[in-house]
Amino acid sequence: MDTIPGNKRKLEEAFTIFTQASEHLSNAYQELQQQVVRLTAELAVANGELRSQFLEKEALSERLGLILEALPGGVVVLDAKGGVVEANPASLSMFGEDFIGKSWEAEIEPLLRQTGTPGEWLHSERRLSIVRNRLGASDGQILMIQDITEAHNLKMQMQRNQRLSAMGEMAASLAHQLRTPLATAMLYTSHLGRENLSREDREKFSTKALARLRHLELLIKDMLLFVKGEAEGEEDIPVSSLLAELQQVIEPQMKGFRFEVLDECGAAVIKGSRKALSGALLNLLENAMQASSAGGRIGLSGRLEDGHVVLSVKDEGKGVEAALGERLFEPFFTTRQEGTGLGLAIVRAVVQSHGGGIRVKSSPGKGSEFILDLPVKSAARLPSDDWNRRSSDLLRLEVIDE
Repeated sequence: MDTIPGNKRKLEEAFTIFTQASEHLSNAYQELQQQVVRLTAELAVANGELRSQFLEKEALSERLGLILEALPGGVVVLDAKGGVVEANPASLSMFGEDFIGKSWEAEIEPLLRQTGTPGEWLHSERRLSIVRNRLGASDGQILMIQDITEAHNLKMQMQRNQRLSAMGEMAASLAHQLRTPLATAMLYTSHLGRENLSREDREKFSTKALARLRHLELLIKDMLLFVKGEAEGEEDIPVSSLLAELQQVIEPQMKGFRFEVLDECGAAVIKGSRKALSGALLNLLENAMQASSAGGRIGLSGRLEDGHVVLSVKDEGKGVEAALGERLFEPFFTTRQEGTGLGLAIVRAVVQSHGGGIRVKSSPGKGSEFILDLPVKSAARLPSDDWNRRSSDLLRLEVIDE
């Protein structure tokens, strides 16, 4: 009889536990429902933000696409193997519709010809500026291609106009320089008509008149070279070969001087006009001889420096005063009685036409050094930032009074 109440109590306790568990489950279910509602709301917000970001990126992509299509310059994307994977309409007009998928280095670059200016190439009748950059951390590259044909033509025209302007400004000086040797030649020639002139005097006057006429010829030749300018050449010029040629030509004239040649250029190659560069260096060497005393040392050297060839002509002559040094490269300015005043102006024009620069270090009584800085043929592949930094140094013209 006692077992019935005991079982009842156990049943009531079990029911109480079940009721409590049910309440806990109900509460947990309600909390779970609330969390689901909250998460659903948060997910909706996140989806909205993602959709908004997607729409913004889609709009940005569309705008970038429109900009690339409207760009006057070419944009070419290369993959890790150097193949053309993307190109905007401007680049397609330069290289044709079928160049996508081709290898840039194997199939496109052979169609280009390097110019004397780093980063500039000739393609058909166009002159192109090509800059390479890496695509972030990937192995791909992006090429920025600009058609600078018109700008180059305007630059050449401007340089020619500057030379013509300088000629106009120096017309009075030129007339004086022409008149003096011409009058002297006429005077000597007039003596040749005298009947009682001895053979020795006739030969003397004839020689002097011929010397004056040759001076006139040299003056006119230099003037024409300056006005015309040196056209940019397309030759590959090994620098070591150029230095050896200069040594062979000038050495016979170096009697009485200590002439030294130092070649540290290795296999460096310059692209341009061999005749023009050789003439410019010969001009500097002749100036060094005229500025030096007997027994003086004259040096011709070449070395490689940061992807550029540095050529130097150095003497131990009288040097140049700082006040005069600033005018050395002015047309028709000369410190020599027999000088035309165009030699150094022509040298500077030749160097600049090859994408280089010239500067002079001089100290009165200690000599002068003319330094030519020229880009080597391989400099066309330098990164644009390096070349922009380098070109600002190339165009310096300074006289250092040590």
